[in-house]
Amino acid sequence: MCPTPLPLAAYRTAIALDEPFGLDAGHDPGDRSAGLVREALALLADDSAAAMAGLHRGAADRIDDAAARRLLRAVLTLREPAPLPTGTTRVLDTLLAGELLARDTIDAASLPTVRDTLPHTTYRAADRTVLWRGNLTNLCADAVVNAANSALLGCFAPMHTCIDNALHAAAGPRLRADCGTIMSLQAHPEPTGTAKITRGYHLPARYVLHTVGPIVDGPVLPQHQQALAASYRACLDLAADVSGLSSVAFCGISTGVFGYPKAPAARIALNTVADWLDLHPGQLDRVIFNVYADDDRAAYVQALTEGNQPR
Repeated sequence: MCPTPLPLAAYRTAIALDEPFGLDAGHDPGDRSAGLVREALALLADDSAAAMAGLHRGAADRIDDAAARRLLRAVLTLREPAPLPTGTTRVLDTLLAGELLARDTIDAASLPTVRDTLPHTTYRAADRTVLWRGNLTNLCADAVVNAANSALLGCFAPMHTCIDNALHAAAGPRLRADCGTIMSLQAHPEPTGTAKITRGYHLPARYVLHTVGPIVDGPVLPQHQQALAASYRACLDLAADVSGLSSVAFCGISTGVFGYPKAPAARIALNTVADWLDLHPGQLDRVIFNVYADDDRAAYVQALTEGNQPR
């Protein structure tokens, strides 16, 4: 029997989902970043994750600024969701807020729709959806979707290129702490095809939707198709439960290390989103499909333009 996922009402208050998060970096982007990195490393030198990352007292004094920043990211990537040493949260919040200010962010509302970019498509949600190739950590959408694993705590492999790692690194350790709170309350791994929501913290997006897609090791079976569609629906349903959330940006759920072939995954994504938008008119203004790599974009364009269009 599949375990019952924890509903939003059971964790919403515990992670203060409805409280706005925003910090003034308090300095010009980049003018104090190197010092903040080294201050954070000094505070974390005795932390349980420090030795695993190769951090020990004085280590940061012998490496350049870029290497020090990578070392800090490694420590935070390896670190379990536990209280940080005194003073560390303030330093990290200042650092990450400054890094966000220094990034070139993109307003989701400014992106052209599928209808704008592929005017001859017959896709029925073309006016309400977007194909966008970019970095989700730079996108100002109301919510971005994270392709998570069943532990829901993020990726623990330093510098891994998965979206799970990228979103947690940019958002900061508050994101993992919220996920840890949720998973402690749920007391079992996150089932495939379900979703949870947290604030986005130092991401441009206000929220992150975390979903576990199916793992495909061999042919795509009906249960894989059903589970992938369920992941998309779960994210959209959860977005609809949060007031003021009108734009959602999806990564390619399950199409990375989880092994789902990109072409059939694109068709499921397009069909499921169109079905949901038809059933919930006016609920969301815009859904973005992040086509991060060449083959991601090719899969969506083929589905939309080459006689293989979503129904």
